[in-house]
Amino acid sequence: MKAMTAEDKKKTSKGRKNSPRKRMSEKTRDLAILGLLAAITFLMGFTPIGYIPIGALKITFMTLPVIVAAAILKPRDAAVIGGLFGITSFIQAMSGMSVLTGALFQLNPLLTFLLCVVPRVLEGFLGGLIFTGLKKIDKTRFVSYVVTSLSVPVMNTIFFMSALYAEIKIIAASDPTGGSLTGDFASTFTGVADKAAGDVILFFGAMVGVQAIVEAAVCFVVGTAITKALAVALKKK
Repeated sequence: MKAMTAEDKKKTSKGRKNSPRKRMSEKTRDLAILGLLAAITFLMGFTPIGYIPIGALKITFMTLPVIVAAAILKPRDAAVIGGLFGITSFIQAMSGMSVLTGALFQLNPLLTFLLCVVPRVLEGFLGGLIFTGLKKIDKTRFVSYVVTSLSVPVMNTIFFMSALYAEIKIIAASDPTGGSLTGDFASTFTGVADKAAGDVILFFGAMVGVQAIVEAAVCFVVGTAITKALAVALKKK
């Protein structure tokens, strides 16, 4: 019998990796992970784990499942988890659990839906693209996990606050007195819009403050640890 050459072994190994059974196994694994992350997202979304109220805003750690999806699965899967994150945010707006988005929902449900969902879908998809691009040049993938874990919460803040700024400007333009809002929140809401006219950075500072730093720091550390550990575990499996 003719001994297998190194080239033959390489071709055989490659064939096994690309076999239909191997691809089916990976798809099943990815689907299971996606389902688990979806369940975790909803669990976090409706318990104090996911949203911590701070005045009119909330500190959120809902980006953690999005980070895991971006680093472990594909960009489209991360976009799905991001979308589910957005849906939990919109449900909180509809139910009045969130002061800010709840007030916005009363004024314009469609804009509030876009505010809650679109930024989160984008952060998931772009986070997945960032990880996919970095891992091609990052052999250890550690840098990929670090950058992804930091970029997703940062994008969440930037995208959400940009969309919030746009919605506030639209509402303030159509109702500058804030008459359709009630209580002290009306004056705060329109006051921020007036102060932030033409100055997005001022708006971010007035509405976010320390919140974004806390979110980014926690998600950066925890996200990096979780994604690295899961990657090692899946590789061994």
